[in-house]
Formats: sequence, structure tokens, C-alpha cells
Amino acid sequence: MPETQEPSGPQEPSLDEQIAAYQREYGDLDPQVEKVVSALGRLNRRMNVAYGRQVAALGISNTEWEVLKTLVVSGAPYRLGPGELAKRLGLTPAAMTHRIDRMAADGLVTRDRDENNRVRVIVELTDEGRAKWLEAMRMASSFEEDLLQDLSPDERGSLGEILIRLLRRVEDAQPDAGGRLTDLD
Repeated sequence: MPETQEPSGPQEPSLDEQIAAYQREYGDLDPQVEKVVSALGRLNRRMNVAYGRQVAALGISNTEWEVLKTLVVSGAPYRLGPGELAKRLGLTPAAMTHRIDRMAADGLVTRDRDENNRVRVIVELTDEGRAKWLEAMRMASSFEEDLLQDLSPDERGSLGEILIRLLRRVEDAQPDAGGRLTDLD
């Protein structure tokens, strides 16, 4: 008989159990709304854990992955100033400096003075940083394809459009919520 591993720590209640408890304590709750919102929250947390494990296997952290991604998204030559990086990631300049220091020491980015403005610093993606980003993308793509395997192309398209509509509503209501907020730290 195969051994079954007992999960460590307390189990999270099922969505149905969670919603039932919410309804018990807050009678005005719309269970359909709560099911969607709770499922999105749990999916987001679990996906973040999965992505974190993938990048950890590559020897980088989620926070380093975010910097690599931001530099790649900026386009060739994959260069930004630390202030622009901090703004795009919703970080303080001090937090960004600390992150860049670690990444430069690991050979993922370089940090040099701007030739046209010696006061300005430029952070640039290295070949090693780009290779880590590409490998993380390969791993994420495989995970994401597996995640959505039960959805038809039409369902994927519809789900994507629905999620974008929800995202736009949140962005319109909370335009400053793109990064970390000081009031949430």
C-alpha cells in the first residue's frame, strides 16, 4: 500500500466552505461574486508560488525576475535608469538600489554611468540576465500551457477578455495600485 503524505500545517478551507462561513457572518454576501473573487485570489497565490519555485531553480528570486522582465519589456538595448525601474516596479529608490546591487554582483545586469549625462546611472541587462529570463519564460510557458490545457482556444480567448475587463475596472478605480503601496507595507 503506497504511503500518503499528510500535509503539514492547517488546511485551507475549500472555496465552498469559505463562502459558507462568509455568508454565515455576513448575510448580504453574493456567493457568485465571492466565488469568482476568492478563486482568482487563490489562483494568483498558487501561481506566484509555482513561478517562485521555477525562478528559484534558476538561482534567481521573484524580485530579480521582475527586474529582468522589466528590462526586456523596455525593448532593446534593455536599459533603464534605476529611478525608472523603481517606478515601473512600484518600489522605493532604496529598495531598487539594493536589488540592482545584488543583480550586478550576480552578473545579471550592469550598472554604468550614462555617457551623455555622467550623473545618470543606466542599468542594462547582460547576456546572462537575458539567458535567465529566457529560461524562466520557457518554464512559465510550459506551466501556463498545462494550466489552461482543459480550455478550448475560444474559452481561452473569452477568459482572457473577461479578466482584462476586470483588470481595467480595478485599474480605473485604483490607478496608483500598480506596484507596492506605502500604505500596504
